[in-house]
Amino acid sequence: MQRKVLPLLLLAALSAASHAATPPDTLVVAQGLDDIVSLDPAEANELSSIQTVPSLYQRLVQADRTDPAKIVPILAASWQGDAANKKLTIKLRPDAKFASGNPLRPEDVIFSYTRAVTLNKSPAFILNVLGWQPDNIASQLKKVDDHTLEVHWTADVSPAVALNILSTPIASIVDEKAVAPNAKAGDFGNEWLKMHSAGSGPFKMRVYQPHQAIVLDANPTSPGDTPKVKNIIIKNVPDPAARRLLIQQGDADIARDLGADQTSALEGKQGVKVLSIPSAEQNYLVFNVGNNANPLLKNPALWEAARYLVDYQGITKDLLKGQYFVHQSFLPVGFPGALENTPFKFDPAKAKAILAKAGIKDAHFTLDVENKPPFITIAQSMQASFAQGGVKVDLLPAAGSQVYARVRAKQHQAAIRLWIPDYFDAHSNANAFAYNDGKGGTVAGLNGWQIPELSKQTLAAVAEADPAKRKDLYTKLQEELQRSSPYVFVDQGKTQIVVRDNIKGYQQGLNADMVYYDNVTK
Repeated sequence: MQRKVLPLLLLAALSAASHAATPPDTLVVAQGLDDIVSLDPAEANELSSIQTVPSLYQRLVQADRTDPAKIVPILAASWQGDAANKKLTIKLRPDAKFASGNPLRPEDVIFSYTRAVTLNKSPAFILNVLGWQPDNIASQLKKVDDHTLEVHWTADVSPAVALNILSTPIASIVDEKAVAPNAKAGDFGNEWLKMHSAGSGPFKMRVYQPHQAIVLDANPTSPGDTPKVKNIIIKNVPDPAARRLLIQQGDADIARDLGADQTSALEGKQGVKVLSIPSAEQNYLVFNVGNNANPLLKNPALWEAARYLVDYQGITKDLLKGQYFVHQSFLPVGFPGALENTPFKFDPAKAKAILAKAGIKDAHFTLDVENKPPFITIAQSMQASFAQGGVKVDLLPAAGSQVYARVRAKQHQAAIRLWIPDYFDAHSNANAFAYNDGKGGTVAGLNGWQIPELSKQTLAAVAEADPAKRKDLYTKLQEELQRSSPYVFVDQGKTQIVVRDNIKGYQQGLNADMVYYDNVTK
């Protein structure tokens, strides 16, 4: 069925260039989709899937669209926090319904959180911050009545931090009555939800064909305003030049990830406009210190030398043409307490001296990288700049999903990676980079970095109630990782989206999941 329906939809929506317009009730988005592993919110953790999930699902609370530091109710009507007992009492919206027509129940919330923790997929570490684990999650969630539930946690975090965590995509609420019949072998419907949707978001899935397109229909029963377009087609267009052609000809309404050259070529062109949006996106180089195939990766001297072998200015200004700016700490600019100093610059002579002092000769490693901009651009620059310091870098370019799979399987030696905070709180990034609980879910864990002392400091920071003291703790963590860690933070992004000039109402925020199509008009 899907194989027949999808080409017809695409032919209708992406007609010949001579039409030079997309259908008035359909929004056509051209971007790369090859990184998607799953559209199940309990598993989705890639850029394209995180951008798509908010159109299909809602959470009890979410970050405010204009002020992400503020949490606003979505499926929740209200809540009360109890710091002493580590508890939130949440009232649900009595009128909320899923796309299926099923009403929202406390059971759906309990099912959603339970399945996300029990499945323990890639983003589960976010919920683990609350102390939730497969063996205790059942005791942390309690139905009070038909519209009320209690959410408990065991970790030493405040209700404010708990709410921030529950605003993340993995905390999306799914329709238990729609999902449960499609469960197989205890998978909580995970295999089915990779390709289908069961949410209350402004849109619902019509069809998803991996590596081709995602087709969404408006969901008129979604809590909130009815979407202003009837359909969305997110078309996989791997080649940035092809995406540029589609948007320029009018065969797409929105184009993402064009690359610096493609975007620059469209500036000032008739019929299109370039939106420059602040982003918390960061690119970094990481060494897998748990990779026993290459002992060099464990040597802190390599980490230090690498900081002087990145051509930061050449990457951000010359290659990426201002789409990114140099940023060298793990908290992005725009987050309270972000460290904005940039102590490192391209200095191959200094790097050579560091390596020589450590007795490192014939240094080399392989570098996994997504074969699309900006990642491949950064990697190629590093290959050339590291060579000037006597370090050989062999690139291993691949589709995004393949790179994700290799990193999650810890098969890489080094990789160029993207990071975007999961929620608007410093702990989101500190937990990823400066915490390793031995379960492998964090960035530190995936790269084998054993850091018991830093992990203790990270837990102390999230437990600190005094805002000034908490900020100081995160400053010290940033300084330590900036000084010595297997990460080299390169830059921070300014997302550039190209839209047709008749497109109004598109919104996008600092984080990856803050992509909003529901108010778009043509």
